[in-house]
Amino acid sequence: MSLLPVAEAQSRLLDMASALHDESVPIAQAAGRWTSRPVIAARTQPALDLSAMDGYAIRFADMPGPWQVIGESAAGGAYESTVEPGQAVRIYTGAAVPQGADTVIVQEDVARDGDRLTLTGDGPGSMGRHIRKAGSDFGEGGEIIAAGTRLNAQHGALAALAGHGALPLPRMPRIALLSSGSELVPPGQQAGPHQIPASNGVMLQAMLGALPCEAIDLGIIPDDLDTLTACLADLTEHDIVVTTGGASVGDHDLVKPALEAAGGTIDFWKIAMRPGKPLISGRLGHALFLGLPGNPVSTFVTATLFLLPLVRKMAGCASPLPPVENAILGVDMPKAGGRDDYVRGAVNSGKVAPVYTQDSAATYALSLANCLIRRPAGSNAAQAGEMAEIIPL
Repeated sequence: MSLLPVAEAQSRLLDMASALHDESVPIAQAAGRWTSRPVIAARTQPALDLSAMDGYAIRFADMPGPWQVIGESAAGGAYESTVEPGQAVRIYTGAAVPQGADTVIVQEDVARDGDRLTLTGDGPGSMGRHIRKAGSDFGEGGEIIAAGTRLNAQHGALAALAGHGALPLPRMPRIALLSSGSELVPPGQQAGPHQIPASNGVMLQAMLGALPCEAIDLGIIPDDLDTLTACLADLTEHDIVVTTGGASVGDHDLVKPALEAAGGTIDFWKIAMRPGKPLISGRLGHALFLGLPGNPVSTFVTATLFLLPLVRKMAGCASPLPPVENAILGVDMPKAGGRDDYVRGAVNSGKVAPVYTQDSAATYALSLANCLIRRPAGSNAAQAGEMAEIIPL
């Protein structure tokens, strides 16, 4: 099986996925999730002309006064009478402007003696000053949030003001994580000389924590075909099943045969990239399946390029691939080989350079990276000062 270009592999994987069915989500819990359809206002905001300042509601034609104060309008109530020529109504921020009034004069510009109001400052200057007109924010029936928007706290306030208590949003993907390898021990447990702590599960959970999904780490599966097959066969109702390790071609790399023995199918295997070549994509019952490489650096890179975009797509994101930006190289870089190279790098003082080692087992070096420098296969050598493509982390 020939190596598949990264872009083609990403396209094939995302083509296998679609946004999950909608569920009703309270707006207080909707931040971070994507809309599958436009959000339409159920009410007009403001519903009435409201005062934007504390002061007095007047008819601009009566400037420069004086006026007779005939009542008061406060937020949450209504002044029922009509303002006639020469009259004013005391008004507070957020209160409805009475009928007949067309302007608010701020309290700092007037003096009041009993019911008599006189101008002492410059006044409003023009008709309509200090009034928030009905519908000036949005109107009932109008689109307030576009489909495909990732919601934030501001959108929550907007939706609430528009009359919504909940929104229909794609269901969060359910993800099962498995670490494959007899050499692994749980994090925090004493590791013998021939063992290593399992780090991929906690790393993937942290990466997925920024996305709307439900990820469960099912722990470590030893290098045993029957055990791995039985475990995979129990996970077919998840939306995504992710394994780390055991995806290559060694005698103890059992993910591919276990997937097939569990009734799964393989769409592609082995990607023209470094690190992360032995990546498997396929189906396992209802679930989409991703078999990621076992070392943490390769796991991190392939999760960034494949797993996270897949989750975003299923959660409703219209542009799920990670953004690519440009940065100035701070050092020379050699010609790229025959695979796309994702160099762990760091941007400092506006320039990007690789971290001190690119060893695929160097997790300390990975922790220093804040971007991946993307070097397409066959790229010519690049000199310091030239532009490079980076994927921010």
